[in-house]
Amino acid sequence: MQITQMQKKRNEDTKQTRKKAPLLVILFLVGLMAAVFLLSFTVGRYATLLSQLLQIVCGKLFGCPRTWSKPVETVLLDVRLPRVLCALLVGAALSASGATYQGVFKNPMASPDLLGASAGAGFGAAIAILTGMSAGGMTMFAFLFGIGAVLVTFLTSRFIGRGRSGVIVLVLTGMVVQSLFLAFTSMIKYVADPNNKLPAITFWLMGGLSSVTKDQVGMLLVPFIIGIIPIYLLRWRMNALSFGEEEAQAMGINVQVLRFVFLFCATLLATSSIAVAGLVGWVGLIIPHLARLLVGPDFRLLLPVSLLAGGTFLLAVDDVARTVFPVEIPLGILTAIVGAPFFLSLLLRRRRNQRS
Repeated sequence: MQITQMQKKRNEDTKQTRKKAPLLVILFLVGLMAAVFLLSFTVGRYATLLSQLLQIVCGKLFGCPRTWSKPVETVLLDVRLPRVLCALLVGAALSASGATYQGVFKNPMASPDLLGASAGAGFGAAIAILTGMSAGGMTMFAFLFGIGAVLVTFLTSRFIGRGRSGVIVLVLTGMVVQSLFLAFTSMIKYVADPNNKLPAITFWLMGGLSSVTKDQVGMLLVPFIIGIIPIYLLRWRMNALSFGEEEAQAMGINVQVLRFVFLFCATLLATSSIAVAGLVGWVGLIIPHLARLLVGPDFRLLLPVSLLAGGTFLLAVDDVARTVFPVEIPLGILTAIVGAPFFLSLLLRRRRNQRS
């Protein structure tokens, strides 16, 4: 009898520990994000202090006496603040998009470029640069072509599937559309002026936040809110999808509609991020894996952890990009340098687990 009571107590303690663990992970990530957020204002070519940022905030919000210079205010509020906010939003959006794609397709290798969004956005940006559009026009063009590429994928897959868009047909169609848009982008690069347009196209395709503005923060924030709210509110239904279509339908879920909503919102997050930051790879692939290691496959926890970890990760990478080297390194290069070894370690770990 005493042994049974001890076992029950241990089981209750284990359940309480499991409930507390995700909360501790989320609190840790929130604290880490806040620390990196504040640190990001102090790093860069122009040296600034955290106390100067606090003085400016105090002056703007509470009317504290002005003790800072105009150049410091310009650097912190007009240059670094938009960049920091964009890094957080882009990292969070790409991570949430990747986690959603992996959940819908039940494939840990799925990422935001699976349906051609990245290739379409890259082609739109290349056209905008070639024709001499402004930064705002380039962002809008990249966004529209990214959405357009995904629509082409959906419509083509439904035509091939005779009104029904299965997962396999959808993925294969996305690969075809992605290849086509990559070929179109290569054609644009081939005819571009090698002294002016070609370097600009190449640099944009490598990803970066060096030229973001306050207007682009607003352009990114609106689709981020529109895309993330439905995913967050319906995140518990992603767990139902993981059981299979028949089981989800037995629970009264319209699988086709739910899948479309998830994919549309995830694509909206991905294309809006690509339109502002360029092609920043690996974030939507590795961050959901990291979140899965921390809190497990439950999408109700996986989504918020992916948001926090993705925003913190890209913000930290952007800090490295503009401080470690004399010349700023494109974000796409650094995320690949960090992401590829990390993903390889995940594959090796899975292989060891399968053997054991």
